[in-house]
Amino acid sequence: MIRRFKESAEGRFLGVFGKAHRLLATLWWGLIVLRGVLPAIFAVAMGLLVGAVQTHQSLVLPLSLIGVVFVGMNSLAPVHGTVGSLLGAKCGAWLHDRLMESSVSPDGLAHLERPDLADDLARAREFDQGLVAPPLEAALPYIANGFTDIAAAIAQAVLVMTYHWWAGLALGLAWGSTHLLLKESAMWQIFEADDVVNQRRHVEYAYRMTVDAPAAKEIRLFGLAGWAVERFTDLRRGLADILFQESRLRRRPLRWSLTLVIAGNAVVFGSLARDAVHHSIGLPALVRFAQASIGVALLAFGEFDWWFRGSARPIPMVLELAEQMRASGSVRSGEGSADRAPEREIRFDQVSFTYPTTGMKVLEGFDLTIPAGASLAIVGPNGAGKTTLAKLLCHLYDPTDGAVRVDGVDLREIELGSWRARIAAVFQDYVRFELPLRDNVAPDGAPDAVVHDALRRAGADDIASLDTILSRAYDGGTDLSGGQWQRVALARALCAVQLGAGVILLDEPTAQLDVRGEAEIFDRILEATRGRTTILISHRFSTVRHADLICVLDLGRVVELGSHDELMSPGGRYKAMFELQASRFYEEEVEV
Repeated sequence: MIRRFKESAEGRFLGVFGKAHRLLATLWWGLIVLRGVLPAIFAVAMGLLVGAVQTHQSLVLPLSLIGVVFVGMNSLAPVHGTVGSLLGAKCGAWLHDRLMESSVSPDGLAHLERPDLADDLARAREFDQGLVAPPLEAALPYIANGFTDIAAAIAQAVLVMTYHWWAGLALGLAWGSTHLLLKESAMWQIFEADDVVNQRRHVEYAYRMTVDAPAAKEIRLFGLAGWAVERFTDLRRGLADILFQESRLRRRPLRWSLTLVIAGNAVVFGSLARDAVHHSIGLPALVRFAQASIGVALLAFGEFDWWFRGSARPIPMVLELAEQMRASGSVRSGEGSADRAPEREIRFDQVSFTYPTTGMKVLEGFDLTIPAGASLAIVGPNGAGKTTLAKLLCHLYDPTDGAVRVDGVDLREIELGSWRARIAAVFQDYVRFELPLRDNVAPDGAPDAVVHDALRRAGADDIASLDTILSRAYDGGTDLSGGQWQRVALARALCAVQLGAGVILLDEPTAQLDVRGEAEIFDRILEATRGRTTILISHRFSTVRHADLICVLDLGRVVELGSHDELMSPGGRYKAMFELQASRFYEEEVEV
């Protein structure tokens, strides 16, 4: 039984306390024990007071004891609450660290792109989101009160056992049975009911629709504010109705619970009354045992279950997620050095790749050689496998078959950090740091002169000062347009080039720019990275004409490879796609 409890969500939750902060956890448990025994001591002190009054003895000792215990009972509660809040904050931080380690410790990306692990990660974060239980910082004080009540009930049941061994046991079993009989009405279970979960999802969506900026604009424009508020109100009222229906006490368990509680208390208090009438016990003992018998009621079922079990539910997932993510997201890393690589070429050698999450084969027997120091543009329709090539080149995934070779060495034999230090990359979903412009261009630090030069080469040298935070959520901050953000992201790659990167990878980072803007940026990049291995990925054929080589990709295969002039020969795929896109661009200019 002890082993099963340790392996349960509740047992593992309690085990987190000592790992998060041993001193606070020890103090938290110590206060539970101290607060738990005080009611029993208070009952004894009341008996002593009655006995002193009855025998005309001095009241100093019993009154002093009552005063000390009373002050302790009332003053320790807020102290315990503060300790609980601090411990909850420490536990939350410790669990956050575990989630952070789970997400970033694997060297690859598969664990972050698997839908099942993404769902697990979302559920694991429930410990601090307040969706099914309050955050730990708020929950720990209430959990402490629950454990204190249980400790107090047990201490007073032990005191009643000094009257008759069976009396304390009968009261403990009677009040304790409510946890078993009424558990179906526990709030922690109600919030997991299918109807509640489904209705809560609708309520959350209705709420987000009224407060999120994109939806809120249209709601105001079309005069739908009243409709949105009414819809949210109806859904919220429906959730309250469902919760009420789910939380109603079940008739049969309630009947049994009342029967046991009434029977247990009737037997014990009836015995006390009989012994008092027959003078088997004196008045001091009667007061002591009667008060302790009443205190055993603290063992009864209450909302402590919701606070405790609701807070404990996501903890096993947090603790187990690290191993699952590590197994899914790890890539092979050797011991070879990538210093000065590539010196000859990067080669995709019969590479096949299937995404483990979907089973979809993206590349099969793919061959492509990229000469060192050359610029290569990879073009093709959406879904051709361009971004997959970028991920394999950055060693975010291992190929399913074949190998990516750098100067003849399998990328899996090169030390991962050494290879990635040689790559400067900008992806479609580049990061927008809510940090100063300087930190957006050089997150790991760089001289201001290097940062300014990178911004100038990216055409972004006039958007803001280096100390300006790129978000209006902060004092003195500013917002950038989509095109400006793209130039900042490109400056980040150009800064890395100046700091020593030898391979530059741009995976459609200029999608929000028009054709002219993209062509200008690509020309700037080719000029700035001359002599470095540069790979440009785009679906726009007209913007990559100045690359040394252009690779036309379709369905995971190279269908054409050559310079712009070579690929413009009649009947080629590149020529047809180039002219089609160029004609559309010309028509748009005429219409304007």
